[in-house]
Amino acid sequence: MASRTIHAIYTDDDLLLQAVKQIRDARYHIGEVYTPFPVHGLDKVMGLAPTRLAITSFLYGITGLCVAIWMMNFMMIEDWPRDIGGKPSFTFIQNMPAFVPIMFELTVFFAAHLMVITFYMRSKLWPFRKAENPDFRTTDDHFLVEVDAASHNVDDLTKFLYDTGASEIKLIE
Repeated sequence: MASRTIHAIYTDDDLLLQAVKQIRDARYHIGEVYTPFPVHGLDKVMGLAPTRLAITSFLYGITGLCVAIWMMNFMMIEDWPRDIGGKPSFTFIQNMPAFVPIMFELTVFFAAHLMVITFYMRSKLWPFRKAENPDFRTTDDHFLVEVDAASHNVDDLTKFLYDTGASEIKLIE
C-alpha cells in the first residue's frame, strides 16, 4: 500500500494543542507538527520523550573544563614555567585563582560550540540542505499537523480532522 499522509492546517496554537490531543486519543499516528514558533506543551501532548541535550551540554562543559586544566597545567607549569607578575609557577593548585577565568571560558566555549554542532547533527540541518517544510505558511502564522493515513479511511479521517478545528486539509500521496 502506498504511503499517504494528510496535512491538516490550523490557525491557532490553542486549537492545535486540542486537536493533537484529540488525534492522539483517537489513536491516529502524527508524523510531524510544523509551527511558526515553539508551542508550549506540544511535546508533552505529542508524547515525545524528554530531550537529552542538557545532559550532553553538561558533558561538553566538563570536557572543556578538563581540556582547560590540562592545557594550563602543561603550558604554565610543565612545559615553560615563567614567573609572571611575581607569581611563581611551582604547582597548579598555587596558581589556580589566576586560572579560574580561563577554565570558565573554555567550559562555556566547549559547551556552546559542541551543542550547536550536536543540534545540527541531531536535527539533520546540514549546510546547503533543501528545506523540508511542506507548506510555506507554517513559517508565518499557520500550524500543520501531518497525520499518517495509510491504514485508515481517508474520508473518516478528513471528517474527524475538520471536527477538531482544521481550516484546511490536503491529501498527500
